[in-house]
Amino acid sequence: MPEASPLADATDDGASTRASSARPTTRWLLELLAIVLVGLVLSWGVRTFLVRSFSIPSGSMEQTLMIGDRIVVNELAPGAMPLHRGDVVVFEDPGGWLGYGDDAGQYLVKRVIGLPGDHVSCCDADGHVLVDGEPLDEPYLTLTDGGPRASATDFDVTVPEGALWVLGDNRDHSADSRAHQTGPYAGFVPLDDVIGRAFVISWPVERWQRL
Repeated sequence: MPEASPLADATDDGASTRASSARPTTRWLLELLAIVLVGLVLSWGVRTFLVRSFSIPSGSMEQTLMIGDRIVVNELAPGAMPLHRGDVVVFEDPGGWLGYGDDAGQYLVKRVIGLPGDHVSCCDADGHVLVDGEPLDEPYLTLTDGGPRASATDFDVTVPEGALWVLGDNRDHSADSRAHQTGPYAGFVPLDDVIGRAFVISWPVERWQRL
């Protein structure tokens, strides 16, 4: 009686070898696909929930921000990250700042001068804005003819809880909190309207810098 053909065993071994080599290839492709998908999801999540990009349409923040600059905004502030005096923030129009009939979805960019509870006034004998009686150092200011006052308009306010007092760096050409004291929020910006803190100029390339 003939012995069992070794060819059958060889064929089985070959099939096993091919199957064995195919499995790692398939597994590698699946892992690669998973990595790509995770990367896409994370990228979408970052763009959707963590950062947004905005273009600067006016000169109210010159020379810090120029018309046409693109800025990247960290949407974790306020919320997971606190805001600080001096931060540049993007916020939705609280109502009437842009002069449109329907301000929904319209955005502005200004600098935080007063935080909740701050007493903010202008100006002292040297022309400085005061926060809780202390003069504010504002090296970023652009003033007509170089000053001397940090604001041509006097003001004396206490920032309520849940709000900010904001001013433009191009102080004499910025319709900011000072210009809206008779508006819906008396010139204050509700924290709920803040989109986030601008932290970098991303475009144009020659203007790239941290804020």
